[in-house]
Amino acid sequence: MKRNLFTLSIGLLLLLIFCLLLFVFQVRTSEVAVVTTFGKPTRPITDAGPYYKWPWPIQKVYKFDQRIQNFEDRLTEGVTKDSFNLLTSVYVGWKIDDPAAFFPKFAGSLNPIAEAERKLQELLGNVKQAIVGNHALSDFVSTTDNATNLLWIEREMLGAIQSRISTNNWGLEVTFLGIKRLQLPESVSKTVFERMQAERKVLADTSKYEGDREAGTIRSEADRNAAIMLSQADGMALQIRGEGEAQAAESLRVFNQNPNLANFIFDLDALKDFLKDRSVLILNADTPPLDLLRGPSTNLLHP
Repeated sequence: MKRNLFTLSIGLLLLLIFCLLLFVFQVRTSEVAVVTTFGKPTRPITDAGPYYKWPWPIQKVYKFDQRIQNFEDRLTEGVTKDSFNLLTSVYVGWKIDDPAAFFPKFAGSLNPIAEAERKLQELLGNVKQAIVGNHALSDFVSTTDNATNLLWIEREMLGAIQSRISTNNWGLEVTFLGIKRLQLPESVSKTVFERMQAERKVLADTSKYEGDREAGTIRSEADRNAAIMLSQADGMALQIRGEGEAQAAESLRVFNQNPNLANFIFDLDALKDFLKDRSVLILNADTPPLDLLRGPSTNLLHP
């Protein structure tokens, strides 16, 4: 009896497992799924977890990798707005955004991810040619804009390919796009380099002209300031000279009133200069102003 009960339990467990395999399926966090009913997609699933379904051939589950896929397309040639041939290659990251739209477009192939990538590469080639044709070569290779133009070109490519994918309803989302390589054909490299040298010469000449102009402005300002300072100095010198001449005229007027007294005062001042440091001098007493030591002259008060 116990053996029959054990066998029955094992049989029920196996039957339960078999039913679970028939009626339940698991979607992982890195996956999206589409449930088809008699071959037609009826239920897209984007969240991870267990789900119920009817067994085949009523319903069937198709699972796709939801992680970001990335690839680098081949180097292709396009013509710029100013008629230069330019080779470009870009890298792209994409993922499945809408499994219900993705399934009818790519599920018929053996490898839906590879087929979607091939379609993206074809679409990307057309977008690149159109975007390259809208820009001059300097927008791609200029070193004076901190690659701002190149960044805008990448954003323009990304917006264009997202718009076309949305129009075609592929159920994909391009998450990032960037230019990987830029290359010039050998036939135009020399011409492009010569043009770049000419552009740099124009920039150098412009910088030199602006520098010379700024130097001329500074020189003119310095000359003007120097002229103003010299004029002010000449005015001050003229004023000082006038004041000195006025004082000299006043001193001459006083001197003419009593020349002997004036000479006496001059000699006293000179004598003070001789004797101010307690110096011992041996000189002739008749030498002015030492003759004052013998007494003042009697005619000092008589001009």
